[in-house]
Amino acid sequence: MEAKREAWRRREPRWLDDRQQRAWRALVLGNTLLFDRLDDDLRQQHGLSLVEYEILVRLSEAEGRELRMARLADSLAHSRSRVTHTVKRMEGDGLVSRCGSPEDGRGVICRMTERGDLLLRNVAPTHVTGVRDYLVDLVDAEDFAALGRVMDAVADRLISDHPERELRDDRRSD
Repeated sequence: MEAKREAWRRREPRWLDDRQQRAWRALVLGNTLLFDRLDDDLRQQHGLSLVEYEILVRLSEAEGRELRMARLADSLAHSRSRVTHTVKRMEGDGLVSRCGSPEDGRGVICRMTERGDLLLRNVAPTHVTGVRDYLVDLVDAEDFAALGRVMDAVADRLISDHPERELRDDRRSD
């Protein structure tokens, strides 16, 4: 597998044509502006970052509103150290709690508190309104579905590099 990756790295690049370059730059700019705006909206209106919101969402969807820290980090596609740092801050705010795993004593469990659940319920309308205003309602349903398929293909390609991580949302429909 490593030899295959090294051969891939050494191959001659296939440069983007003008149309591909425009689409690529639109994707980079659009993603940056979209996520910055969603983050700004949550911070200004609720004092919560987009990453903190996503952590609360993942916990709210998990059985018992809890996940192992490693699984939480994988579900967000963030480094474990970044998630640990963010969760520590959220724990200080009373939004989550952490404890040792009763299964093996090695892992750490992150659990959403009642305060975190209440905040999530108050913040979710702001987030979904932003997602609709800044993305979903700007394109027709067919284009939005195509965007989902494109991003699934990107995720599938990149996830294959890390089969040990559980990055996919179990609710994905093909």
